[in-house]
Amino acid sequence: MDYKGRLERLRQAMGRHKLNAFLITHLPNIHYLCGFTGSSGTVLVTDKGSVFFTDGRYDEQAHAQVQASKVKIVRKSALLAAAQWLRAARLRRIGIEAAHLTVAERTGVATSLGGQLRLVDAPPIVEELREVKDPEEIARVRAACRLGVGLFHRLKAVLRPGIPEAEVAATLEFAARKRGVEQMAFPTIVAGGKRSALPHGRASLAAIPSRGFVVCDFGVILAGYCSDMTRTVHVGPPSAKARRVYNAVREAQQAALESVRPGITAHEVDGAARNILKKRGFGSYFTHSTGHGVGLEIHETPRLAVGQKKILQAGMVVTIEPGVYLPGDLGVRIEDTVVVTEQACEILTLSPKDLITL
Repeated sequence: MDYKGRLERLRQAMGRHKLNAFLITHLPNIHYLCGFTGSSGTVLVTDKGSVFFTDGRYDEQAHAQVQASKVKIVRKSALLAAAQWLRAARLRRIGIEAAHLTVAERTGVATSLGGQLRLVDAPPIVEELREVKDPEEIARVRAACRLGVGLFHRLKAVLRPGIPEAEVAATLEFAARKRGVEQMAFPTIVAGGKRSALPHGRASLAAIPSRGFVVCDFGVILAGYCSDMTRTVHVGPPSAKARRVYNAVREAQQAALESVRPGITAHEVDGAARNILKKRGFGSYFTHSTGHGVGLEIHETPRLAVGQKKILQAGMVVTIEPGVYLPGDLGVRIEDTVVVTEQACEILTLSPKDLITL
């Protein structure tokens, strides 16, 4: 990974925002900037260099992982140690990741800095840098997606009427661990029958029904990067209504996929899916955004939703996941992870989307 290049781009962004230093505390951003994967640390970036602060638990790990930043092992809070270093350096405008600091942490930093230095709530600079993936990042997401597709085949083999949703999810997650994943990217969703109408219906002790949809939404973390995919299968013969809903969602997803290209706005991609569902009479039952960025985190920017003006660029990795949810009845969602290419997009979760009946 090009950590030096990332830090240089961050410094350029800091210059545009007139920041003399930037305290990075959000762990995915720390991972992005220096490679550290532990659970405690702070990166301090100035125009002259960067320092990674952590405690003695991570001495060996930090020296093995951290690149392009000096490692400093401290006996106190890494964040407060960085703040005290700043006070000695007397840098004036200090950017902080306000969205990722508690009130107590901000107060502690301000106290450590004294009254001469100014804390600035910085915009999501690092998150914006992370939006466009480099080739190595895309390769890692692609590998995670390929593994996820293989897990779906395992899921289909065990999914049957009467088995608890949680057992289906546990079988999938065990298979994922055996294949080398670090962890699931989010709590696995297996929601059958009426529960399929819950957009985030986590796997429960409810039994898979003898007839009805089952929404299966899952992702893994492999080499630090996430995958995300959803397939909806049907147990038993689907009714005409079920087929109508499924076909509408599939058509909407295809329209959104075909719209993805550099230069289009996130709002327009969302609209491509939403307009199809409106025409098919299901517009009011599509209750979430069409997609989101994927990378070191399962939910990153950009967000593909109504009113979002972000312009897609080649190298962005996003999900395309329209759905229809009829409360108390049924739900369908189809989701792929895609990478924006120079002219369109490449689907990374290559798995059939014909209506599967079990």
